[in-house]
Amino acid sequence: MKPLTEDDSERLFYKRIFPQGSKCPAELESLSKAILKKCGGVPLAIITIASILASNGRDQHIKPKYHWDNILGSIGRGLAEGGSGKDMQRILSFSYYDLPSHLKTCLLYLSIFPEDFEIRRDRLIWMWIAEGFVQGGKQGTALFELGESYFNELANRNLIQPVHVNAAGKVEACRVHDMVLDLLCSLSSEQNFATILDGSGTQQSKSISHRKSRRLSFQNSMSEPSTNLVDATSMPQVRSVVLFKADIDLIQNISCFQVLRVLDLEGCDFGRNPDDVDLRYIKNLLHLRYLGLRRTHVRELPVEIGKLQFLETLDLADNGSSVAVIPSSVVRLRRLMFLDVANSVLPAGIGNLTSLEELKGKLVDVKELGQLVELRVLYLFWNGNDESMCNSLVVSLGKLRKMQRLTIYGVGNARSDVSRDGWVPTPQLRYLWFIRCTTRLPRWVNSSSFPLLSSMGISVDRLQPEVDIQILGKLPALRSLWLWTSQAQPTHVETFVVGANAFPCLRECRFFNFHAVPSMFPRGAMPRLEIMHFTARASDIAGGDLSVGMGHLPSLQQVTVCLWVEKGSTSDKCNEEADAVLRHAVDTHPNRPTLQ
Repeated sequence: MKPLTEDDSERLFYKRIFPQGSKCPAELESLSKAILKKCGGVPLAIITIASILASNGRDQHIKPKYHWDNILGSIGRGLAEGGSGKDMQRILSFSYYDLPSHLKTCLLYLSIFPEDFEIRRDRLIWMWIAEGFVQGGKQGTALFELGESYFNELANRNLIQPVHVNAAGKVEACRVHDMVLDLLCSLSSEQNFATILDGSGTQQSKSISHRKSRRLSFQNSMSEPSTNLVDATSMPQVRSVVLFKADIDLIQNISCFQVLRVLDLEGCDFGRNPDDVDLRYIKNLLHLRYLGLRRTHVRELPVEIGKLQFLETLDLADNGSSVAVIPSSVVRLRRLMFLDVANSVLPAGIGNLTSLEELKGKLVDVKELGQLVELRVLYLFWNGNDESMCNSLVVSLGKLRKMQRLTIYGVGNARSDVSRDGWVPTPQLRYLWFIRCTTRLPRWVNSSSFPLLSSMGISVDRLQPEVDIQILGKLPALRSLWLWTSQAQPTHVETFVVGANAFPCLRECRFFNFHAVPSMFPRGAMPRLEIMHFTARASDIAGGDLSVGMGHLPSLQQVTVCLWVEKGSTSDKCNEEADAVLRHAVDTHPNRPTLQ
């Protein structure tokens, strides 16, 4: 990558350190120029040093002058002239050693992931918790929320690179820059923190049985598995085993890992030979906290899983319909905090799992749901079709006062309306999705009840756009809105206009199956909208009967339009004319948004 110019280097450096609009103090100007010279225009080096010197977020004060002097003196010759990889690692190491001890350990754990690997945030945080890296938050703060703050701090310090930031503003995954990963692997090796086995036949891999490794990471398929087998009997101290595209048969006597806390087999597809996979050995892993079986296509969980009394995370997501039955012994895992069985049926007795914070699956008895008062996240596949079941669900939901993310997805013949007036979700709700489980917008949706709601998706039988969209537009924190109706096609043009201050934070808006266009939103509404999907009749747009009105949306970047063509119309000509009108609208927009 071409080095940055002096001006660009300075802008990048100052932007990270100083609050928006403020300038570098005169006493630090010469020091900043000297530091930038040693960074040699390398963006990663500049951001690394700037992150150390910037405010730590707990106060607004930059580091004192003597700290800048120390950093300058420690860089050595830097990268300006003939700098090597070791010089770059020295610069990066400042960020590591500047971390508090708990963040050092969390960052070092990232060394177990392969280069360029996309690491899901939730996966990483639950693994940290299983290892005991996240402990003792404020009273009332869940361990996951504390771990989330650790993740955000590493991102703020530019030690991890956020990817997949959703429309609600949440970072869903991260990557580690290859130079940062090199540093972490080096430190991990020095501290005997983790060992990477990649099938390369290196000395590191060959000497594995003679080392005191505490964590094993198997990466890529082994070319000669018979020569790379790992015998657990010689390594009883191992705390984490993670496989990436590797064969679990590489590990002999896995049940002999006597203190194993994390066993993550995510992505190791057992589907090719599922009958050969026997997970009964896990009954001996008595200290196991985290069991990751996502995307393994495992067909059956052994009854013996009920013996894992310390298990906190059981992840069976993205396995399709391969896991037919969840054994009843699961309800004995009273320390479980995360349970995702996708659309499999959860056994009776789930109410015993009172430590649960996240739950996804189908429930046999929704009355038990009300006992899970620690739930923050619920994704429920709902097939209730009678009043008594729906009443029981509503009563249970009303007891869950810590709920932040609620998704109810109607399946099968589910027709009951869960939006009835017998309950109101908690004010700290941030995410609400109701799909095929309500006939209308719930009456309890309003700005005063949900000040933090940032993402909403809802499908309804009936919609009163001139009323319902006005209500949604007043939600102060809403960033993502998906809205469906079950109508087969739009019946008339919606010509009403929302208030000029509607949807102040909305980034993404998707309307399906009802007739709504951007002209509904006057100048001042949706000032931050970047993505819009709407439905309109081709004849209305082609004939000029409908103003598209995209020019009122100053942040627009992407537009998707579903055009309806009425029977008997000259569809091709109508579509072409409508397309021309839409393309003119995006071409004349200052941002030139994409049109699909």
